[in-house]
Amino acid sequence: MMLYLVFAMAWLHRTMAIFRNFTYIMETTTTDIATGTSGFKTLLVKALSLFSSVRLYNVSLIALAQLLAVLFIIAPEQGVSELVTDYKLWLLILASAAAIAGGYIINNFYDREKDLINRPQKTLLEHRVRRSTLWAVYFTVNALAFLMAFIVSWRAGFFFASYIFAMWFYSHKLKRVLFLGNLIAALLAVTPFFVLFVYYKNWYPVVMVHGTFLFLILGMRELIKDLENLRGDLVQNYRTIPVVLGEKASKQFYTFLTALTIIPIAVLILHYEIGLMRYYFALVAGALLVCLPLLLSSRRKREYLLIHFILKVVIALGVFSILLIDLPAILIRLKDFL
Repeated sequence: MMLYLVFAMAWLHRTMAIFRNFTYIMETTTTDIATGTSGFKTLLVKALSLFSSVRLYNVSLIALAQLLAVLFIIAPEQGVSELVTDYKLWLLILASAAAIAGGYIINNFYDREKDLINRPQKTLLEHRVRRSTLWAVYFTVNALAFLMAFIVSWRAGFFFASYIFAMWFYSHKLKRVLFLGNLIAALLAVTPFFVLFVYYKNWYPVVMVHGTFLFLILGMRELIKDLENLRGDLVQNYRTIPVVLGEKASKQFYTFLTALTIIPIAVLILHYEIGLMRYYFALVAGALLVCLPLLLSSRRKREYLLIHFILKVVIALGVFSILLIDLPAILIRLKDFL
């Protein structure tokens, strides 16, 4: 069953690679710009460039994950109608989305030279938009994030101002620091959920265990990304774990993180009532264990890309698996709301 899962993931990964090649095809349409005969295509390419720069798909997924987490994990005792009509919740979700989009823009800005080495086609597409335009978008989305959070409370405004600064400082300095870069990247990724914990004053142990699981998965993903980007990091003098300690030590550290991740999975399955979501965690545990021999035997970037894709699938499925915690009760709540 696990081998079937790996082959299925490989097929999906190949499909995504074909989709990424589509961006390269779209880039070739820019040759028509000089002739003045492809205004619509030029606009389309720039729109794709902007959407790619802000990672619109990632931002949308995080926003959906925040909403589902509030409805069914963070504040399940409140009614659905009460939650979805709370304008402050929507302001926090939109502020998170805006701040994260800004974070992607500033990260792309500082990583441009490295990305030209590691993923040249995608990077060239993303830089079809002028820097002045990207800076304008960057400051606009960050200003909107701060204003929306400030409407919720001055504490929320201060929190998001700090979050925006932290993402800039990470991209500018901390990303190049050994171990600290990976740690901060994972922390910044879970921060949008932390603000919701604070807003609803929910510090139940089960929420913390879910957060620990997500933090470890994100840490593993960051390490795999470093292995993918080893060549560019080495040229640009990034002090990542693979650059400083080597690929072998990086794989050993990934194995250690995998073992740590099994702990919150086991705790959630054995000690908490998570309904059908236990099958999701069992599948994740199996996928992580299957990835280990693939990682340890890998010699090419292709294997790292496959493992990275599997981790992204794990994260994406985790968003929708929230609905499985107590499916009958969730259906009743949704029925009452509708």
